[in-house]
Amino acid sequence: MKKESRTLKRREFITSSLATATAGVMGFSGTRLAAQNQTIETEETKKSGKMIFREIGKTGIRVPIVNMGVMNAFNPQLVKHAYNKGMRLFDTAAVYLNGYNEKMLGNVVKELRIRDSIFIETKVFLPKPRRNESPAKIKEFFLKSAEESLKRLQTDQVDILLSHNVPDVEYLNNPGVIEALQQLKNQKKTRFIGFSTHANMAAVIMDATKSGLYDVIETAFNYSMHARTDLIDALQMSASKGIGLIAMKTQCQQPWFKSGEPKKRHSFYEGPIVHTALLKWVLKHPFISCAIPGFTSFEQIEDDITVAFDLDYTGEEKKFLQDRGIKLALAAVCQQCGACLGTCPHGVDIPELIRVHMYAVSYNNYHISRQTLDSLAKDKGLARCRNCSSCSAECRNQVDIPDRISELKLIYG
Repeated sequence: MKKESRTLKRREFITSSLATATAGVMGFSGTRLAAQNQTIETEETKKSGKMIFREIGKTGIRVPIVNMGVMNAFNPQLVKHAYNKGMRLFDTAAVYLNGYNEKMLGNVVKELRIRDSIFIETKVFLPKPRRNESPAKIKEFFLKSAEESLKRLQTDQVDILLSHNVPDVEYLNNPGVIEALQQLKNQKKTRFIGFSTHANMAAVIMDATKSGLYDVIETAFNYSMHARTDLIDALQMSASKGIGLIAMKTQCQQPWFKSGEPKKRHSFYEGPIVHTALLKWVLKHPFISCAIPGFTSFEQIEDDITVAFDLDYTGEEKKFLQDRGIKLALAAVCQQCGACLGTCPHGVDIPELIRVHMYAVSYNNYHISRQTLDSLAKDKGLARCRNCSSCSAECRNQVDIPDRISELKLIYG
């Protein structure tokens, strides 16, 4: 911790000097520049000391290492509480709750008058069935969606705008997407551009790094990926080129322990130790700028914010990570590798259905679960599974695909 704190002090000096010198180039207003270099003081900082800050790549944006993924928050009081605890980056998307999530965030920001004290990141999602449209139509969709997001967020500029859920290199390089992002950046509708990714992450991140087009990448990254040297190498390469890396899906909120562990131990895995231990593991990688856990309760915010002050493992956290067979159990976490695709005789998009299951069963977010399900082409979705009496799809790790598909059938009929 002491070593990181010294590094952060040097970064603070450099960031402050560069921000002052390049304010016109980066598009900072006077108030935004003040927010950029603010010292956050809350009841939490008074009690626990200084928060750990990191810069998001070369953007100049400097934030606490723990911030808020707003997707699962239905209660605006959660956003207020996260702000009061010191979180300053808020991540949302146009597709979350059909825009209500952005609207809720925009209302809170307006009510608290904190636009110059926070950073907003939102995303444009193009449903998979529409991804075969012409680049011109895709660009038109992106531009329209981004404008609507700005209205819901009640701002004329977001800090970071992402292309949502990039599954492969082909979509990453879609000219309609690239042109739209660059145009929105040139028009100062967003300060920085990037994308989020859940699948084929190593390949997508490596290609994006080589392109030099992107400022920020939001990627799934958690302890289940501890052996993914390909992904870790890609992330290190990306960070070395100045791309800001924001980690999502950090705490493995999937039922990995429920199928492989006795019920008497479930409460241990569901307690606060698992969340802080897993979040610390992510943030101990210096190439990760920050994490954006999603919160559905005040207790989750209270637990996770402690990580922003101290990345050292407690004795209990070490025991959890090292002595509980966690690495073996985490093989039941879907990593969206896509290896299962060839095992379904009907060509169903198994990885997406596993995501649908995760949103419904693990996040209790039936809105985004339903939206994800509805975004699939009919011949790739759950409808094709209903005619199968038994599922033959297989995971090369330990994800029980038939069990999760069966649960989806019960949920969605």
